[in-house]
Order: sequence, then C-alpha cells, then structure tokens
Amino acid sequence: MRLTTSIATAVVALWATNAVAEELSFANFMPPGHPYVAGAFQPFADLVGEKTGGDVTVRLYSGGELGPGPVEQYNRAVDGVADFAIGLPGYTASNFPLTLTAELPGVINTETGTADLWENIDLFKDEYRRVQLVSLWSSAPNVLYTRDVAVHSPADVAGMNIRVPSRNAGLQVEAWGGNPVSMPVTEIYNAMQTGVIDGAMIDTTATRAFRLGEVANYLTLGFEATNSPFFIVMNRDAFRGLSDDAQAAVVEAGKEASVLANTTQLTVAEGGIVAFEEMGGEVVRLSDDEAAAFNVLSAPIVDQVVADTGEAAQAVVDALTAE
Repeated sequence: MRLTTSIATAVVALWATNAVAEELSFANFMPPGHPYVAGAFQPFADLVGEKTGGDVTVRLYSGGELGPGPVEQYNRAVDGVADFAIGLPGYTASNFPLTLTAELPGVINTETGTADLWENIDLFKDEYRRVQLVSLWSSAPNVLYTRDVAVHSPADVAGMNIRVPSRNAGLQVEAWGGNPVSMPVTEIYNAMQTGVIDGAMIDTTATRAFRLGEVANYLTLGFEATNSPFFIVMNRDAFRGLSDDAQAAVVEAGKEASVLANTTQLTVAEGGIVAFEEMGGEVVRLSDDEAAAFNVLSAPIVDQVVADTGEAAQAVVDALTAE
C-alpha cells in the first residue's frame, strides 16, 4: 500500500511539473515564408524549449496574427498582447535614439556589427527598460530601389519621393535632394507599383521577401548607407514571471538568435542582388567617384544626429567606429 501511495505521489508530481510548462507567444509581422522565420525565429523558439528542458515553449504567430504591421510590434510586447515581438527601432524612433545612432552611415561594420552591438550592449540597455531585450542585430546596408530612374548621382534623386525606414535614413535622402516618406515595409510594394513613391531605401532582402524585384527596375548600391537594426523584445512581466533558470535560457537563446538572424540577413541580402538581376532589373554599382558624391553629402548627418541626441550618442559612435 505504501509503495502504491509513493507511485501515485510521483505521478501527481510529474503531472504538476508538466502542468506548469508555459507556452509564450511570439508576434511576427512578417509572412511565414520570410527567411527570418526559418533562419532565426523558429530556431530561437526551439532553443528556448531545449534550454529549459521543455518547461517553456515559444509559439510563433507569423503574418501579423497578433496584430498587423511592424509599427505597433514593440507596444504589443510592452502591453502584453504578445510575450515576444520582433521589431525595428526605426518605427518608434523616439524610444531608441541611441540604438538608431548605430545605424548611421559609416558607424557600424556590416560584417561585425552584431558582435559589436553586443560588446557594447550596456550603452543601449536603458532604452529597453520597459521590456526585456532578448535579441539585437545589425542588418545589411540599405540600398536604393527605384522604379523609373537609374540613379548614378544625387542629382538623379532630386525631387524623388523615397520611402525610408527611419528618421536617420530620411536625413540621408534629404541630403541628396530627395523627399523622404515614412512607410512600413509592408506597404512599399503597392506604393511603388502605383507611383506613390519613386523608390525605397531598404536592404536587398526585399527583392524577394517583399517582392520589390517585381515593381522596381533599378537598384543602386555602393554609397555609405544606413542600416536597419532589428530587435526581439519580451514583455517585462512575462520575463520576470519565469524562473531564474528560464530567464537565463531566454537570454542565452536570444543572443544565439541574434547571430543566426544576422547571418540569415546577410546571406539573403547577397542573394537579393543576384535575384534582382535574374528578374530583369538593372543593378547600378557606383564607381568610387560616383559613390563619393553621395558620401560627401551624407557625412554631416552623423555630427547632426549626435548633436541632437547628446553625449551618449557620441559614446555610441566612438565605441562602434573603434571596433
């Protein structure tokens, strides 16, 4: 009888352990087929499950299932609509002036940018105090997709309506004589197709991921560009509700996912250039002299943003350019 009671107690304990296993939601505004899903988001979910021994699982909700569009993703994590959310600091720029300092032309190195961000993560942490920062990575450089004009010089950009991913990219377009248009990435295709915009600043993953190879005829690269950092953030209360071990697992998985996401992004971006040409588009690779004409106009932007943001921004620039 005592043995039977012990077995029953063990079964109840096992059931109780399994019962508290927690499923966390991950809001992803990108379509299920976006390279990030297989390359970083699902691996992140798998890593959390592995590192917590199955006590915590993560379920992806892609294609805006928990709310459409990229602009509100950060707030969905803050408000607890989702436990995790993927987003870009540029969409809520006022919250992330220091993170966005890292995207300025010439500040970050494309190949080492993600490692450099994490090496200096203490410079940015205060901007994520309303959430738990899980992942942060740099992207491939933003380039210029245009519909009707092959851009070889700033004079070609003059008067164009160009979609930009952030205020800093807008400053760059203005310096070239264009008109920056703020717009979520999910709206670029229709806006370019209908002529609402003449072009878009975005990295070359967009050739396939957002089908810009179908609506743009020209792609200009070679100038010093902004990049668009990404983050994964977690609802602060949800994070604090985890055990210490589970918190450590989420943070560790997040850092690993940062590397996976950056690798995925750079690989797909390189393929996006090839794909653009295969789809019949013309790639304009600026000569050194042509690129210099853009870069001279862009150079003052760094000093302007630092002056507007303050000493903390200068510390970011100094740390990242020293890497």
